[in-house]
Amino acid sequence: MRCPNCQGKDIGKIGNRQYYCWTCFVEMTVDNNTLLLHQVEADGSLSSLNDLFNEEERSLYGNG
Repeated sequence: MRCPNCQGKDIGKIGNRQYYCWTCFVEMTVDNNTLLLHQVEADGSLSSLNDLFNEEERSLYGNG
């Protein structure tokens, strides 16, 4: 799996269907074979990044 944000492969599992990119610090959640992307804010809250990527870019099958 590659990060759709930076194309990095340094992805770690942080929970059930939850992953974290250690290169660009984006959190990803798998929902129906689609990645939901979030930026972790300084206060620990999450901001959605889904609107920055199309469905193909967020598809598990599109990310090889």
